[in-house]
Amino acid sequence: MAEAVIEVRGLTKQYGKLTSVDHMDLTIPRGEIFGLLGPNGAGKTTTISMLVTITKPTSGTARVNGFDITRESHSVRKQVGIVFQEPSIDSILTGRENLELHGRLYGVPNPLRKQRIDELLRLVDLEKRQHDLARTYSGGMKRRLEIARGLLHQPAVLFLDEPTLGLDPATREQIWVYIRRLREERGTTIVLTTHYMEEADALCDRIGIIDHGKIVALDTPKALKASLGGDLVTLTMKSPDATRFATLPYVEKAEVKGKDLCLTVRNAPQHLAELVKLAGDVESVEVHTPTLEDVFLKTTGRQIRDTYEEGDSAADDMMRYYNNQGGR
Repeated sequence: MAEAVIEVRGLTKQYGKLTSVDHMDLTIPRGEIFGLLGPNGAGKTTTISMLVTITKPTSGTARVNGFDITRESHSVRKQVGIVFQEPSIDSILTGRENLELHGRLYGVPNPLRKQRIDELLRLVDLEKRQHDLARTYSGGMKRRLEIARGLLHQPAVLFLDEPTLGLDPATREQIWVYIRRLREERGTTIVLTTHYMEEADALCDRIGIIDHGKIVALDTPKALKASLGGDLVTLTMKSPDATRFATLPYVEKAEVKGKDLCLTVRNAPQHLAELVKLAGDVESVEVHTPTLEDVFLKTTGRQIRDTYEEGDSAADDMMRYYNNQGGR
């Protein structure tokens, strides 16, 4: 594994008796695109808030690009860029003026500031619109400008909180292109949260699923899907019988549910013809290949889209704690 850019050991955040992040251990190597997924209130945003020094941990340690988030918070802030879920660009400024303002706030010296702005405008394909007011930009253009702004001070890690939320599918895929380009051309480590499972599957080298403040699953998208045991083949027939299928070497599980024979099969397309022949009188066949949504459901007991009806933030954690105290 490449050199670690984020190292988390026993990281914990409590609000009174409420534990938002519970003794988390996590290592993210340099140059990785890492997805942090979880239900509403699972602790995703609290984790990120601690890593970018917005929130102080109750206990445990974490280092970002070699700097301790508690003892060297000022240095950590120089190592990270953040693209928030809610739009945060200044609509009365042009695209270039937004980048210029951010560069000055971060103390990027001139002419280096001009050089980086020019490079980033090219990177996100906004050169031709750089002098237009940001309020005239489409949703996708605003997102690209925010990504460019987050990279202006050359952070080691870029945190993307729901980077394509609310964008149409075509624009979302365009954003994916720019995210991949950041890693390929600049070697930027990217940590993203998303509730679009296809986005996590397409972009992430590894995914961590967090629930109740703990990492409950951590691996590549391919390995996480493979952990479910194979494809689900459903054979509908008049008199299903699981016994003859249970001993097949490529069948992990066989059970009858009403008129359905439900089989968990490794590499189902390769064995489907044999299964149908063995079953005999089959009325219908359905093959379901495991998805990250299935992994999420198995590990958390919830569908991910059902968990995003409310926001997940450190502020939510504080509000829940306040409410638990009876408003005192």
